Amino acid sequence: MNLTLLGTALFTLAFLFWGSVLLIGHTYAVYPTLLKWLGRGKKLPGERFENDAEFPEVAVIMAVYNEEAVLERTLETMLASDYPAGKMKVFVGSDGSTDASHEIVERFHGTHPELTLRIFPGRNGKIRIVNQLAEDARAELEGPDSAAFVLCDANVAWSPQLLRNLVRHFKRADVGLVGANVEDAVRQHSGIGDEEEAYIGQENRTKFLEGVLWGNTMGAFGACYAIRASLFQPVPTNFIVDDFYLTMKCLEADRKAIVDLDAVCYEAVSTEIAEEFRRKKRIATGNFQNMQHFRRLYRPWSGGWANWFAFWSHKGLRWIGPMLLVTAMISSLILSVFWPVYFIAVAGFIGTFLVAFLDAAIAGSGRYVKLFRFVRYFYSMNVALLLGFIAFAKGVRNSVWEPTKRILTEPQTTVK
Repeated sequence: MNLTLLGTALFTLAFLFWGSVLLIGHTYAVYPTLLKWLGRGKKLPGERFENDAEFPEVAVIMAVYNEEAVLERTLETMLASDYPAGKMKVFVGSDGSTDASHEIVERFHGTHPELTLRIFPGRNGKIRIVNQLAEDARAELEGPDSAAFVLCDANVAWSPQLLRNLVRHFKRADVGLVGANVEDAVRQHSGIGDEEEAYIGQENRTKFLEGVLWGNTMGAFGACYAIRASLFQPVPTNFIVDDFYLTMKCLEADRKAIVDLDAVCYEAVSTEIAEEFRRKKRIATGNFQNMQHFRRLYRPWSGGWANWFAFWSHKGLRWIGPMLLVTAMISSLILSVFWPVYFIAVAGFIGTFLVAFLDAAIAGSGRYVKLFRFVRYFYSMNVALLLGFIAFAKGVRNSVWEPTKRILTEPQTTVK
């Protein structure tokens, strides 16, 4: 081979290797650290609703499918909210549930007429349910143009102050969406519970700081968030991830999306890696749908530099993380033939693969090494991202879903 061509090829491979490594390091380590430094001492603006008379009407929208294991607790905490009396309505849509979900909702309706149930026959998908409930809510609210929608999952327990802390920020005309602070409802974990809790905690802090610094939280947690009813737009029915879609719609309308850490709700994190793998794969498919749909926002000259930087630092690089990992692995393997120093990278990849397989092998014994579990969690979630991209490339026809295995917990006693 011509030495010039060989040198060019090796330079290109080295560029790909170090570029991939640096981009992975940026999204997982540098960006969160940078946000902490930039956001130190900063808080959300203090202009908020304070008096009960100021707060607008709220329509809580919740799609359910066979949620009898968790639905009663969710409704109990939701209906115990300290939001101003008479200003909250709850719309529950059942996507053809075959368990006791309907009976649970109807029992609550007996003492809480502000709660209504609409049963959708067959399987329609969460997006169709949410879109229709939003239309129903508009028709029933006295002032839909000034009202707020709160989208909530069926397994999320509310703190009494949750709704008030979410909606109070809509006193600022520039705020379009407010995300909740989703905390783990379980104190002791098994499986991948610790890793998932750490991930959610990091995401909460990152989203909060993005909102404080630039007003562009990169996607509220779908577990619970509030959006101005006037900004809600029906989500395409083949889309999977509605929370990111609606957050981007707010940013597209030049409104701010923020997270309030005092707006606390509780959700039991996944503990089974197979269940979380399935969920992450599905979410990844939806993420790539949104990435394609909102591509204009991810270009600095059309979406703004803050949106561009936050998206690629927080989301985009993670979503293409599997491709970056594969690039780094292949390039280091080839480079190691010419420069032995790259054997360190090759050995690192082989060693972490073995660690992940070892963790899987001993998982059934109930014992694990925390570092091994983290490595396995990291690789499995990247595989889920890759499979999610493949599913996206094949095309998505509907948003029909199967909820992940629910974890039953005692009600959280901490009140914030």
